[in-house]
Amino acid sequence: MSFDKQTTPPHNNRKRLIQRIAILLLLIVVGVGIYFGTQLWGVFAKTGKSLKKSTWRTEKVVLEEKDPFTVLLIGTDQRSTDPNNWRSDVLILAAVNPKTNSIKLISIPRDFYVKIANTNVRTKINAAAAYGRMKGIGEVENIRQTIENIFHVPIDYYAKVNFKGFEDLVDALGGVDVNVKKPFKQRAIGGKMIVFEPGPRHLNGPEALAYVRNRKSFAEGDFARNERQREVISQLIDKMTSIDGVTKFNQVTKAVGNNFDHSFHFKEIPSLIKTYQQIPKERIETVTFEAYPKKYARSGSVVIIPKTEIQRLSQILHQQLEYKPDDDMINKTEGEEIESPANR
Repeated sequence: MSFDKQTTPPHNNRKRLIQRIAILLLLIVVGVGIYFGTQLWGVFAKTGKSLKKSTWRTEKVVLEEKDPFTVLLIGTDQRSTDPNNWRSDVLILAAVNPKTNSIKLISIPRDFYVKIANTNVRTKINAAAAYGRMKGIGEVENIRQTIENIFHVPIDYYAKVNFKGFEDLVDALGGVDVNVKKPFKQRAIGGKMIVFEPGPRHLNGPEALAYVRNRKSFAEGDFARNERQREVISQLIDKMTSIDGVTKFNQVTKAVGNNFDHSFHFKEIPSLIKTYQQIPKERIETVTFEAYPKKYARSGSVVIIPKTEIQRLSQILHQQLEYKPDDDMINKTEGEEIESPANR
């Protein structure tokens, strides 16, 4: 993905950041099971939610038979105890092929300008959850359908993590150590202003979230924020797969269990873990694409992905999933569009 040089970090830095975010989310969902096996089953059973078969599928995916499948990884900005009060802050579509032992990842910009499913509205994709609530369809389901309509692929599963989950995971793993390069302030989710002075600092969960979220205090904007995210996420991955993660297993599973949900059936977890175990890191590929910023009077600053790029990404997903979309389904995604009266 590339934007102009003033707003976006270099290609390699962005690619590595996206990979780390995706790997962290995958670890939260299935990776810990590699080390602890059946102990995670209780957590998965408690947090599992049903997701109906995609309308883009004629038959349901069977993980035990190594069917290729997709997982939508959702990071939310939930700021209150209300589980329905959130927007998507991170969207990563993972296309998994157990036959080729590979995963292709597409990181979808939160400000991607799209037509929202079940509406005639075109606005930022992070508004899809709100429109799903308004229409009575459901937040995740509306995000799912919006992305399916764009790339013409089924979304078979999802896993969703909120801000509180990030904070709790950092605390469960004993915090993180960072090196603050420039002074800045950032208000925590609870309202407290946190001051960061230059130099080494040990951060707890709320402090770590404030540290990785700030972007307005620096001329570099997203570049500086992505660098801090990479710094923290790398530590979390290392801690989760270390002896330290083993000794703090109970705290980690509690943080995960209270702050994320997914649509995997309890009986599918062993096959999911086995699939993930067999995929080497070098076979987890982040697919890059061209995009550019644009401003609209009502929706503000948005991200545009050219139609040719969307078509290319769709072809990559179709090949990875060994999937051919139905022409009638593609035709159904076309229709009248209007710009949103406001970004929700």
